[in-house]
Amino acid sequence: MTSAWLLPEHIADVLPAQARRIEELRRQLLDMARAYGCELVMPPLLEYLDSLLSGTGQALDLKTFKLVDQLSGRTLGVRADTTPQVARIDAHLLNRQGLTRLCYCGPVLHTRPDGLHATREPLQFGAEIYGHAGMEADLEVQELALDALRLAGLRGVTLDLGDARLVTGVLEGVDLEPKRLSALIAALAGKDAAELNALTQDLPPAAREGLKALLGLYGGLSVLDEARRVLPDTALIRAALSDLQWLAAHLTQTHPEVRLGFDLADLRGYAYYSGVRFALYAEGCSDAVARGGRYDEVGAVFGRKRPAVGFSLDLKALVALSPSDPLRAAIRAPWGEESSLRAAIRRLREQGETVVCVLPGHEHEHDEFNCDRELVSAGGQWVVRAQ
Repeated sequence: MTSAWLLPEHIADVLPAQARRIEELRRQLLDMARAYGCELVMPPLLEYLDSLLSGTGQALDLKTFKLVDQLSGRTLGVRADTTPQVARIDAHLLNRQGLTRLCYCGPVLHTRPDGLHATREPLQFGAEIYGHAGMEADLEVQELALDALRLAGLRGVTLDLGDARLVTGVLEGVDLEPKRLSALIAALAGKDAAELNALTQDLPPAAREGLKALLGLYGGLSVLDEARRVLPDTALIRAALSDLQWLAAHLTQTHPEVRLGFDLADLRGYAYYSGVRFALYAEGCSDAVARGGRYDEVGAVFGRKRPAVGFSLDLKALVALSPSDPLRAAIRAPWGEESSLRAAIRRLREQGETVVCVLPGHEHEHDEFNCDRELVSAGGQWVVRAQ
């Protein structure tokens, strides 16, 4: 018999110390996003499956928990990603003609974890810009993501850049069935030269050589010059490389402490992204802390295709990587029925102080606060003094 207190695999309670840090950083991130002009939205945790998965492809479908709505009999999905919901809000509920900046922070649920130690219940924070096709929006989203990691205190940050248009340009004029294209993308992302060679045997020489060249196109800024030399000279590839160069120039100037890298074969999310994609890594972590990019097709299934770019991260994972914060300073107060004592405690709390009342019999217990002061009676008055 399973113990009643056991939770499902990769699902965990968040205990006080961690919960405090998550909540404090959540507030900071939302305030930061607001400083960029982002408006907060709160999509529902579940909705009809056909809306939730519209245009997202098979990968998100496999991640999504499904259940039957007892009211309508239709299939519902518990969201595994918030971006499709935000795209629906932009397309149908807001329906603005100009620029829209939106942010969100809420739980998502995955049928399987993304990694060995990953949770199946990430707390997803993200920001998105709709309505601007220029690279200015891409740069703003990347800077917002970098600011998020800076707020969390992460060091040794690397911004890895790529572009979905490179493969599209290499395969221009080549008709591939979806299953084979997915296998090609997987081989590129995994740097599997043998598999890629097997999959490209019957492709036109230019496409075959271009795909093979992508495998070696990773490293620093010089990768872009090498890409211009070895990839087909098509308008789509020229545009992608030019945009990456533009972003690199601006990011190097505004964030000199951030290391820039390029991996032009890393095409995770290829079916989703339509242009520049990026991933952020930090010292001491082998997995990406945040991912984002341009996905101009995301609103098409809702009848309103318009430019879109954004990023998201798991706030729980971000806090796990961030340095520990000191405990919040607090005032320890005795418990009592005297009206003057209760009034003094109330005034201190109204002033923004944390006042921890010591209930009878618990005088020597400790909690999640640093009680560096105490409320004591002196000369008929309740005063705060250092401990």
